[in-house]
Amino acid sequence: MFKNLKSDLPASIVVFFVALPLCLGIALASGAPLFSGVIAGIIGGIVVGGLSGSKIGVSGPAAGLAAIVLTAIGALGGYQNFLLAVVLGGIIQIVFGVLKAGIIGYYFPSSVIKGMLTGIGIIIILKQIPHFFGYDPDPEGDFAFFQVDGQNTFSEIIETVNNISPGATLIAFVALGILLLWDKVLSKKGKIFKLIQGPLVAVAAGIVFYILSKDSGSLSISSDHLVSVPIPIDAASFFGQFSFPNFSAITNPQVWITAFTIALVASLETLLCVEATDKLDPDKNVTPTNRELLAQGTGNIISGMIGGLPITQVIVRSSANIQSGGKSKLSAIIHGFFLLISVILIPRLLNMIPLSVLAAILFIVGFKLAKPSLFKKMYAMGWKQFIPFTVTVVGIIFTDLLIGIGLGLAVGIIVILIKSYQNSHFLHIEDKSNGKHRIKMTLAEEVTFFNKGAILKELDSLPRDTYLELDVRKTRYLDNDIIEILDDFAFKAKERDIDIQLISERGILENPESFIEFFKLRPKENEAKS
Repeated sequence: MFKNLKSDLPASIVVFFVALPLCLGIALASGAPLFSGVIAGIIGGIVVGGLSGSKIGVSGPAAGLAAIVLTAIGALGGYQNFLLAVVLGGIIQIVFGVLKAGIIGYYFPSSVIKGMLTGIGIIIILKQIPHFFGYDPDPEGDFAFFQVDGQNTFSEIIETVNNISPGATLIAFVALGILLLWDKVLSKKGKIFKLIQGPLVAVAAGIVFYILSKDSGSLSISSDHLVSVPIPIDAASFFGQFSFPNFSAITNPQVWITAFTIALVASLETLLCVEATDKLDPDKNVTPTNRELLAQGTGNIISGMIGGLPITQVIVRSSANIQSGGKSKLSAIIHGFFLLISVILIPRLLNMIPLSVLAAILFIVGFKLAKPSLFKKMYAMGWKQFIPFTVTVVGIIFTDLLIGIGLGLAVGIIVILIKSYQNSHFLHIEDKSNGKHRIKMTLAEEVTFFNKGAILKELDSLPRDTYLELDVRKTRYLDNDIIEILDDFAFKAKERDIDIQLISERGILENPESFIEFFKLRPKENEAKS
């Protein structure tokens, strides 16, 4: 694991700078103590990172759960009762892992996963525009269209025009210039520029700018536009930031409902992010999904036990890790330790980082996820890929992550049904030389009830006085619904003077009396191969 340290250490620093404001912002958007987000980030890095089978996935508090957390804290009568639901949710996730529920992640179409990545990239850029210009009423990590500050994604951007902070904007442009210079030019000039990442230099420049401009009037950056890590006075006040679950509430049915909700949503979001992260991974590693559920469940149990928010694998942190050259799980683990050490030793230094600088870093992350060339590539693949992709992107922008993916998946299923309808069989060779229409129909390798409509339509359209060759030699699976259709057709064919020749691997059968009886003789699951 340590053989990739030279790649993982710089990547972990970038992930740390991306994760820190998101941990705090998601806690704020969730109506939870600020430190709870940091706890979840630490556990997501160290514990989940250590247990996970993902080499480049990074876990932490999830923006997709913020609305659920906000509602649950009020409904359950306090944060400690909510923490019990987090612990129980983690236990349920472990049960999911034991039951091999991770396989669900493999059933999302590639077009939807690509749409998810692109949609998140666009929403990152849109959400960071106000922070870039020093307008910060909505917390970092609020990725839903309708925001906790009462605005929506686009009205917030319009509102920014009248609330630009000159100092925050200036250092944001400087930071963006540093990042682009590092990415496009300096990273190719020498190893030192790969070891010292551009985001670290940009953050350092932001801190220096804040210190130098403190008393400069219009260019000074107020505390509202800075990272806001809780600062403990002493060891007792630091440990006082931890909370513990109220186990006496375990008989409350609402706690169990919240626990199942957390387990389901967190597991689904994790599995989606695992799929997306594996697609981004340049080394094409495949994450074991059941092990991931076990790791996430363990992380949520520990996070809930000490006052943290629910944890999932998060695509923003994971993509930042990949873009920064992370190669193994060590980068996720180290970023967790950076979070832990920094909030203990240097919280005052962290609180000098302008949010606009971190917005510039997230701009780069978002753009790399949502490159315009990807839209062109998806369009070139045809409407069956482009439409689910586009619906997912638009859904994520105008609702939230899970609803957007659900819309894309629904459209993807409709596309699959259309494709199944079209691809049930191969038609036709038509020959009228012997006085009869001679038509050959070759059934596909797998023919299911999805194909009923297409086959019924084809059989009903056959003209009278037809000689039909029905070839099932390549068919590995034939659904019982299809067999019944063929059986009914065999009965009606006599009335329409249609002769049927069934061609199978067992030979040729002229005008079979019963397709049902014939296919009963075949091996299990009606496989055509005898």
